[in-house]
Amino acid sequence: MHEIVTLQLGQRSNYLATHFWNAQESYFTYGDEEQSPIDHNIHFRQGIGADGSDTFTPRTVIYDLKGGFGSMRKINALYEMEDEPGLQQGLWDGGKAIQRDPTIEKSDYQRSLDEGLPPPPLTTETVRYWSDFNRVFYHPRSIVQLNDYELNSKLMPFENWDMGEELFSSLDKEHDLLDRDLRPFAEECDQLQGLQLITSADDAWGGFASRYLDKIRDEYGKTSVWVWAIEDGAKDQRSKLLQRMTNSARSVHEMATMASLYIPLSDSPAFVPDWINFNQGSRWHTSALLCTALESMTIPSRLRNGKLETFSQIEGPLNVNGNQRIANLRFSVDDPKKLDAHDTSLGSGIAARGEGRTVNPTGNTSDSEEEDAGAIKDLDIDLLPWAAAPVSRTRRRTKRHVFGRVEVSRGESGDSESSLERDAAYRARQRLAGRPITERFHSGLKFPLLDSFPRIFKMSSSDEQSVGVYSSLSTESSVAVRIEALRGIVGKNVGLDERETLSNGLDEICEAYEEGWHSGSDEDDD
Repeated sequence: MHEIVTLQLGQRSNYLATHFWNAQESYFTYGDEEQSPIDHNIHFRQGIGADGSDTFTPRTVIYDLKGGFGSMRKINALYEMEDEPGLQQGLWDGGKAIQRDPTIEKSDYQRSLDEGLPPPPLTTETVRYWSDFNRVFYHPRSIVQLNDYELNSKLMPFENWDMGEELFSSLDKEHDLLDRDLRPFAEECDQLQGLQLITSADDAWGGFASRYLDKIRDEYGKTSVWVWAIEDGAKDQRSKLLQRMTNSARSVHEMATMASLYIPLSDSPAFVPDWINFNQGSRWHTSALLCTALESMTIPSRLRNGKLETFSQIEGPLNVNGNQRIANLRFSVDDPKKLDAHDTSLGSGIAARGEGRTVNPTGNTSDSEEEDAGAIKDLDIDLLPWAAAPVSRTRRRTKRHVFGRVEVSRGESGDSESSLERDAAYRARQRLAGRPITERFHSGLKFPLLDSFPRIFKMSSSDEQSVGVYSSLSTESSVAVRIEALRGIVGKNVGLDERETLSNGLDEICEAYEEGWHSGSDEDDD
């Protein structure tokens, strides 16, 4: 069945994943409805509830700190069992003093879902935790609370990369986290196509994820593992920015070499077009923006009717030189508010689907090549985080070179056939000519705009229930610019014992995005 198991690490990851699971739940069909185009067995497992009924719960493991789950309980309505009458006292016959943490009340949205009533509209004020807008039941094994640290603690904030690394090591010695948490889900799969690990990369969760991924690679060496690495793009004090960038550098150095694909995501993109109503201070909003791209980009991996493309097929065209594992994610939304497709003030976006010349975010122009006519070129929103550090002149680029690109469009228009089956001869011709390897996929299934999803898109109609999305993953020279900026920060903020190893490792990553082309060649520029 080509199943996928997901690991969610930390608050920002869980906000993003909650939007993802809500979208998957919306694809279910019941009774006499037409069969869903989504194969639910890819991301959901079948089980038996407390009352003997069949259940479908996500194939996921959710880690968060104490207090991070909000009002969510480990045992939910699907698996809840009544207490047996008469409490057994055991060997102690004396009195008991029970101390309980203050309980977090359910949001009005959750109470309405429990009672089967239409839920009230959500706002940034009513969404306090990711569980406040969750629409899915999880298996009790999916919920893992880490009590060593508390969410939003002022005394011991979970921010330093080393803290996450140390926490994983201490917990793993006691429990063997992979055996206890991940293996039960992986062993239920008939044909595991891959794992997706969603984590924040610029705080302590980056260290936790790095050690987790290291152990995964020991056990599942040939399995595709995609890492979605979230970084905070908001402005902050200089000391905190430097710490975040240092954490990001260490995460890239550790995970990019072990992951099949490492996709860095800025939750506050540098450029946000006018058609987005976006509150950068709300994780509910920022995670919704990221989910639109992530869920759309991965949709080929869970379609039925013979159209399914596995993780390994999708990542194939991207890793052109064998060591290009960091990919840049971009996306656009189809014609919000019926905007003029040729309005370049929004970026190239939808207009870039036509032939001819396109405009990229840096303002440089390039001719569409014969093999790439009609391709999705530069989309409106670039999610690659950019470090606030100077870039050396040796690697400064006036133009962006693309090595490989996978494009996914979803909506009513577009070619319904996939080009991901292109043979090796096509890829060899593209490499020889210095052109990017471009693969495309189209699905008629639009992205759902649920009542749990914030109205961040300015649509022509307020009651729109879905939207077309155009997304792309690409390996390109801009990754080297980003890594070089991180390397410059490492030289100032990491101890001498680690500086050389980390700097050399980041330098090797940069070189992987410069091989095989020259900045002075017009023929090679995309």
